Amino acid sequence: MRAIWKGAIAFGLVNVPVKVYSATEDHDISLHQVHNADGGRIRYQRRCEICSKIVDYEDIDKAYEDDGQTVVLSREELKSIPAENSHEIDVVQFVPAEQLDPMMFEKSYYLEPDSKSPKAYVLLRRALEDTDRVAIVQFALRDKTRLGALRIRGDVLVLQALLWADEVREASFSSLETTIRISAQEREMSAALVDSMAADFEPGQFTDDYQAQLRLLIEAKLEKGESLDTEETFGVPAAGAGSGEVIDLMEALKRSLEKKRGGRAATSDDSAGPGAAAPASKSTTAKAAPTRTSRAAPKTAPKTAAKTVPKTAARAAPKAGTKAAGTKAAAPSARKEA
Repeated sequence: MRAIWKGAIAFGLVNVPVKVYSATEDHDISLHQVHNADGGRIRYQRRCEICSKIVDYEDIDKAYEDDGQTVVLSREELKSIPAENSHEIDVVQFVPAEQLDPMMFEKSYYLEPDSKSPKAYVLLRRALEDTDRVAIVQFALRDKTRLGALRIRGDVLVLQALLWADEVREASFSSLETTIRISAQEREMSAALVDSMAADFEPGQFTDDYQAQLRLLIEAKLEKGESLDTEETFGVPAAGAGSGEVIDLMEALKRSLEKKRGGRAATSDDSAGPGAAAPASKSTTAKAAPTRTSRAAPKTAPKTAAKTVPKTAARAAPKAGTKAAGTKAAAPSARKEA
């Protein structure tokens, strides 16, 4: 275990140096979020809503909002509060253990002697044993002034963090205000049921079935090869250490797609080459030719003949029209030579 805090218990004129350790830990399997389409990690970013920049943790202050006004509190200002700088667990009174409501219990910490001689530590422990009482203490930990109970567990002093009185809600339910009649027989039967299930509490008998089944599911998928390379799930790495800039996976995919589309368009333009316009000019000429011949044809053939010509002959008319057009075009040049 690693100590999370160092301080001293102020027990009258006795000062007991101690190290503080978390007495409990979370055994839940740690799961993170991924994109169901490709398994990429989902990242959460501390982004400023004004400049839209990603902010490093050391550049973040705290603030309080009240009625549309925000008060910013710097780290230096918060550290200047006397209670925040205190590393003293101050004993304020000793009370019977049964007077503590379990509803107030929050988190437990082990206290280890932090001196060459643990005599003061053992003296306080013996005092609690002999009087059968619990010490109520006040201390500051992790930016919060706390209330606590100092009690014994085996040979170790345990600091039990408590909720403040105004942090425990009052229970008031209208459904319990009605008068309920319970017969003597019902009470006897319920008491008999309790007796049949009576036992001494042994925490080791109970297990977290959900976590056990979740672990079996994960192991089964690993055996079947249904897993991804962890490095691949991170997608594009952060751009530069300490810069705070993170490239979003979807943004990276979008950029790659745009780049590919741009390269494909450039390739098609280069493959066309200088002669790319040639097919277009041919089709333009082909479309223009019937227009010119259709105008020239009526001049070289009588109107009566054009009405009696079959459809097959009409299809051939453009060729004749083309020749006639050529003859007509040659006449002016002949006159000019003459």
